[in-house]
Parts: sequence; C-alpha cells; structure tokens
Amino acid sequence: MNITAADVNKLRQMTGAGIMDCKKALQENNGDFDQAVDYLRKKGQKVAAKRADREANEGYVSAKTTDDKSFGAIAMVSCETDFVGKNEEFIQFSKDLLDLGITHKLVDADALLPLNVGTLTVAEKLNELLGKTGEKMQVAGFESIEAPFVCAYNHHGNRLATLVAFNKKDVAGIDELGREIAMQIAAMNPVSIDKDDVDQRIIDSEIEIGKEQARQEGKAEELLEKIALGKLNKFFKENTLINQEFIKDTKKTVGQHLSEHDKDLKVVAFKRLQLGA
Repeated sequence: MNITAADVNKLRQMTGAGIMDCKKALQENNGDFDQAVDYLRKKGQKVAAKRADREANEGYVSAKTTDDKSFGAIAMVSCETDFVGKNEEFIQFSKDLLDLGITHKLVDADALLPLNVGTLTVAEKLNELLGKTGEKMQVAGFESIEAPFVCAYNHHGNRLATLVAFNKKDVAGIDELGREIAMQIAAMNPVSIDKDDVDQRIIDSEIEIGKEQARQEGKAEELLEKIALGKLNKFFKENTLINQEFIKDTKKTVGQHLSEHDKDLKVVAFKRLQLGA
C-alpha cells in the first residue's frame, strides 16, 4: 500500500510520534490509522491523543438544559472553515437546532432534520447555508440526557460542550457542583463513569498494549499479565470519571468530592462533544 506524506503527517498530528515511526506504523498496518496508533503505543511511544479523530472539523458546539434541569442536550454543527464557523447566521442556526432538540426532547441528530427552523426544515436550511458559503455542513453530533438533575457546560470558543446527570437534585450547592463535574469531563475526557462501565474491547486492548509494552521492556513472559493488569488499573484511574483526580483539588478523586456533598449522590450519565475529536 502506498503511504503518502499526508498520511504520515496526519498520524504525526494525531499522536506526536516521529515521522519515521509514523511511516512504519502505517506500513505495518496497511494504512489503518486506529491500528497504527495501537502499534505505536505497543512500541512504547507516548501517544498524545489516544482517541484522536482522523479529521479535524470547524463549526459550533453548544449545550443547554430545560429550565427545571431535568433534560439537557448538546448540538454540534460542523463546517469546513473557521471563517464560516464564526459567522453569525451559522451560529444562530446551531443555537436554533439546540433549542429544537430541547423543546422536542430528541435523542439523535436524525430526528432534527425534518423539523422546521423558521419556514424551512433543518435539512433545507443546511442546503441553503451550503449554497451561500460553498461549504459542506452537517449536524455532526447530537446528544441528550434526561435525569433528576442535568448540568450543561460550554467551553470557551464553543468547540467543546458537556452534559452531566445526577441521580438527585435536592443537594446543597448542586448547581456549582454540577458545573465543576461538567468542566472535569470537558478537561479530562473520561471514557466512562466508573471502571465497571468501560467497554470490554477497550479493556482487552489496554491489556494487550500493556503486555506488549512490558515485552518490549524485556520483562519475563510469566510477568506480562500481572504488569498489564497494573497498567490497566492506572488506565482506570486516569480515564474513568469518579476515579480521576479532581482537577480543582488533586488530593482527592471526583468520587470523593461528590461524597463530601452527599454520600448518596451519583453521576448517572455524561455526554461530551468536541469538534475534531
């Protein structure tokens, strides 16, 4: 397979690995970027973006909740350039989509397309904007949560937004606490709430990567499983929400911070959408 300089550069941007390492990784994996990332990790490379997307998009991401905070949604509308992404009409369209999703309590992007924005459907409005700008546009993501209490967070610049949901709302300071946890999700990008929620495929992959890393370090074959499980526990600590260090006070975990407010308070769901990721 012919690996182009553009392919190598894309993998380099995704991972931060060297040019020759990226080229070899792509050659060894028939140009498959996801497999190439795992290949680099197995070789001991410190990959900058474990779950980096292959394509970077521009656009607008926003989240909000209903007034009673029992339902929240995030809408992400993508375009090709930053210039269009900051256009007032494009931003207003993105906000209108989010309002539609909130009003109708939608669960996915497809449900938005036949609904009306003014006199046009969402699909028709997308085509109209495409005609004006010459850029491809799409509803690149839509997520929602319904729960006793939902908090929304919009990161500066509207390239990233999060939702977090709790099992109860009658907790002192729940608004500020919800914002803190939503910001934690934005900053630390957890893969799940707790280790029991991690997809088995991710666990299997991390164990295999841990074994190969240990093997590359010259560890004895009979020790590989134990070493890999140790690395897996570190993965859980860094990548599951309630086990992560709380970013505002790294001496405690997110789970401990929640318990300090209310021992029965639990995160029941979260959503995170980011342009280009």
